[in-house]
Amino acid sequence: MAEKPSVLFVCVHNAGRSQMAAAWLTHLAGDRVAVRSAGSVPAGQVNPAAVEAMREVGIDITAESPKILTVEAVKASDVCITMGCGDSCPVFPGKRYLDWTLEDPAGQGVEAVRPIRDEIKKLVGALIEEIAPEATK
Repeated sequence: MAEKPSVLFVCVHNAGRSQMAAAWLTHLAGDRVAVRSAGSVPAGQVNPAAVEAMREVGIDITAESPKILTVEAVKASDVCITMGCGDSCPVFPGKRYLDWTLEDPAGQGVEAVRPIRDEIKKLVGALIEEIAPEATK
């Protein structure tokens, strides 16, 4: 793994789970980990319930926007994580691929998104312990 590990979170629309995961990793690991998120069919905006759920824990993702998954993003990442959404990444040797099975927050209110947000935080915390342990807050 590179001196500064890089992680790519992938979900079809890049509007909920992958955005929350990228925000948690940035928040918890700071600049010690390069963070990307993308989707194969990006939505027009980040899920408003995900924005509100993250705001509740002091993380502002209002400036984020869904991005298209590119081969370059996968090549530039050490770890590629799909979010249980059925999306897949191009496979390259030397990359680590994980799938986190998470409920889809699409179309749900903030009450339903909170437990998804909290589960993502736990998964991200464990990932940080593995790839950048001294960055854990």
